[in-house]
Amino acid sequence: MAVKFRDYYEVLGVARDASEKDIKRAYRQLARKHHPDLQPPDQRAKASERFKEINEAYEVLSDPEKRARYDSLGESYREGQDFSPPPGWRPQATPEDWGEDLGGFSDFFASIFGGAAGARGGPRPGRGGGVRFSIPGSDIEAELPVSIEDLLHGARRRLSLDGDRSLEVTIPVGAREGTVLRLAGQGEPGFGGGPRGDLYLRLRAAPHARYRVTGDDLEADLSLWPWQAALGAQVKFETPENRVSLKVPAGTSSGKRLRLRGLGLPKEGGARGDLYAVVRIVVAEHLSAEEKAAYEALQRAQAPADRPASG
Repeated sequence: MAVKFRDYYEVLGVARDASEKDIKRAYRQLARKHHPDLQPPDQRAKASERFKEINEAYEVLSDPEKRARYDSLGESYREGQDFSPPPGWRPQATPEDWGEDLGGFSDFFASIFGGAAGARGGPRPGRGGGVRFSIPGSDIEAELPVSIEDLLHGARRRLSLDGDRSLEVTIPVGAREGTVLRLAGQGEPGFGGGPRGDLYLRLRAAPHARYRVTGDDLEADLSLWPWQAALGAQVKFETPENRVSLKVPAGTSSGKRLRLRGLGLPKEGGARGDLYAVVRIVVAEHLSAEEKAAYEALQRAQAPADRPASG
């Protein structure tokens, strides 16, 4: 017997290639909008039917096996079109496999999957044979500023939520700008007994007075006097952990990056990125007569071909 085809993607308003996250977000938005308990009394019956459609669509599209079975029917069917399972089609399960029929799903669902099981987070039996609806809470996404020291050594932070809840967050060694930490069950509360959503914290590296993050590496400016850059020098350079001696080769130009291997951010497996000292040549704002004379002598001694191009 033919039944009416249901386009579950159209019901949730998502594309056929929608991600699991997109499907979950669409379901939660629609479920809250059409929840019967949130409607005026004269609209609850209509909202209840719409809510059942939403839950049925989510039951299928949120389950990889059910979604794959549904997608195998192809894209030629349209919402409301007469539908009969293809020749040789066998339901995935019998009503006995599903357990008690909750009456929440359509004949179309039963023709494909062999039963009318209640949706996860959807219709459930209530008192007096009625139906109680529940909705999982929405996820929360937020940014968490972290320092370079947090990225280097890891850290623990205590956060306040909703003014009356607090939790401790662990920032693992090896975390990066953009790393997302998932805290299960710390999102918005559910409705009608539904579980809380999750909290997703995206790490954002706060600006540092000295160091800049570039992937696994760090970089910091190294100020040199002109003669140090020209003649070479051994200088002291501050790393995040200590102070080291750094050799500046003769003929170093401004902007050159001197590499200090293994002093950057931690990576998987225990290795670390590198630290780069970026050369910035500085000149005294006020020159003494002796310094000015030395620069003028250098100017006279330098061959025109060796001078940097102007303009």
